[in-house]
Amino acid sequence: MKYGFVKVAAAVPKVSVADCSYNIVRMEELMRLAASEGVQIMAFPELSVTAYTCMDLFSQQILLSEAEKSLLQLVSSTADLPVLAIVGVPLITENRLINAAVVFQQGEILGVVPKTYLSGYKEFQEERWFTSSLELREKTISIGGRTCPLGSQLVFQAGEVGVGVEICEDLWVPVPSSSLLAMRGANIIFNLSASNELIGKAGYRRQLVQQQSARCLAGYVYASCGFGESTTDLVFSGSALIAENGNILAESDRFQKEGQLVVSEIDVDYLQHDRRVTTSFMRGNPLLSGDTVRIPFSLPDYPGEKANTLTRNIDPHPFTPEGLALKARCEEIFKIQVSGLAKRLVHAHASTAVVGISGGLDSTLALLVTAMAFDYLGWPREKVIGITMPGFGTTGRTYRNAVNLIRSLGVTLREISIKDACVQHFKDIAHDMEKHDVTYENSQARERTQILMDVANQENGLVIGTGDLSELALGWATYNGDHMSMYGVNSSIPKTLVKYLVAWVAEHRVDSTSRETLMDIIDTPISPELIPADAQGNIQQKTEDLVGPYELHDFFIYHFLRYGSRPAKLFYLACNAFEGIYDAATIKKWLRICFRRFFQQQFKRSCLPDGPKVGSVSLSPRGDWRMPSDASAEIWLNEIDSLS
Repeated sequence: MKYGFVKVAAAVPKVSVADCSYNIVRMEELMRLAASEGVQIMAFPELSVTAYTCMDLFSQQILLSEAEKSLLQLVSSTADLPVLAIVGVPLITENRLINAAVVFQQGEILGVVPKTYLSGYKEFQEERWFTSSLELREKTISIGGRTCPLGSQLVFQAGEVGVGVEICEDLWVPVPSSSLLAMRGANIIFNLSASNELIGKAGYRRQLVQQQSARCLAGYVYASCGFGESTTDLVFSGSALIAENGNILAESDRFQKEGQLVVSEIDVDYLQHDRRVTTSFMRGNPLLSGDTVRIPFSLPDYPGEKANTLTRNIDPHPFTPEGLALKARCEEIFKIQVSGLAKRLVHAHASTAVVGISGGLDSTLALLVTAMAFDYLGWPREKVIGITMPGFGTTGRTYRNAVNLIRSLGVTLREISIKDACVQHFKDIAHDMEKHDVTYENSQARERTQILMDVANQENGLVIGTGDLSELALGWATYNGDHMSMYGVNSSIPKTLVKYLVAWVAEHRVDSTSRETLMDIIDTPISPELIPADAQGNIQQKTEDLVGPYELHDFFIYHFLRYGSRPAKLFYLACNAFEGIYDAATIKKWLRICFRRFFQQQFKRSCLPDGPKVGSVSLSPRGDWRMPSDASAEIWLNEIDSLS
């Protein structure tokens, strides 16, 4: 598929116990369905050719012969399909029986992976019939006269895609086979399973798959037995899961009586990026014993758009989850911000904190965090100094909101106009006040910062920074103006998340008076208010008209910094995520502006004040993002220009 995506599937066929002919017909149906949907790699449950619950029938020669014959028939009858398939079947080798996963494609068996950790406790009796891979001596196995690679160390390779296979219990042990396979280069793990249902087991199993995909920085495709298995003592629900680095992408509807195919896409580019930057990933390499056997296969390349269409959701707002998860995230972020600021205040022996309040979202968030930090320390809120500094572009709405918020929070209010100081400054540098250029704007921002710094010196306080992650990424801050502070509490909060944090406080932490003010601040257009208002007193300078929609920029920033995505992939993802909201031309326009500004403005990020990291994306020059201030953006911009 495009940009590193691999379309995978977990198949749960309806089976009949010990009826191999019936089972492979159902399996072929699901394989053909998968191919029609553009699936490139798929897995079936454990022992799916015979069904898992054959018990002592596994000792019957006729069943084993029929299983091998049916396997070969399935391989042959699906030779016209390009999909790489992994099926479970009992096989004989070295005078012993193994619980095997057979990997085949277009009529050829590529390799066989035996189960390593056999379940022999409680309701499971696999040790009664099967032999572990640890006891095998041979490295090949004969199936219908064909000699195939055999072992638990097989990795099936197609370019950057490495496929590893483990079987059920192999996942549940302290050091799963998939952990070792991941270090051998497998970035998509397929688990053929037969996990029965018990109260609470589904949730535990789901967490196990999530955690293992995260631990291995891998995609994880889990297919377990379903309807048709014997219910003599156990019930199987047909649990199928597809996970990627800790996130569940798709899952089956359990307890269905018909077969199911669960499909999604694994982003191998993303996984390989994380493995490269997580330098501890291969530290367990000394644990590996024996050589990795790499078996090449061809990743199917289906024609047509349908095969390249993503079924997984691309979240347009990756910083802001929905529902209860958003509330939980807001609460966690506030705790991080408050704890970080409280430590800094104590360490600096500060008596006060100084916050410039504009009536906008960022300064509002900074003030809320500061007030909470003082509550946390048991210090009176009146020791927080909120300074509103009206200028040439300040509107009545933002001024009223700034003053009302400071008063309702019980913070000390100071009002210091910057107009006269700026007029004098313009005279001193001979700047025409009617010329509303960058000098006109930045002089106001620097005057405000000077006031804040000097008041902090007067009051033995710290200036609390208000700038957010999105502004830092775009360089939308005045160098040595609002760019500077003594501690930047919002430095890793993206603009799209700021309003949700403010709304969370409005809902949970303030009285009705403050709540009313906060809700009006949320509804106010984002603006630096450095240009005079129009004749009706309305804001003329709207940030998103100048630099673009923040929801687009935050999307670009997230995928660029978190996954190292190139512009072409960003464009592809954004067109998927914002379909029906922005057209391709609009996305391309703001993508170019985002990259141009990001590279041009690095010098501002190279000297950022300290501030707490709250999420996986941060621009701190001390840890998360180190970049030359004069790096060229040429190859990124050229790729954007080539997009269509």
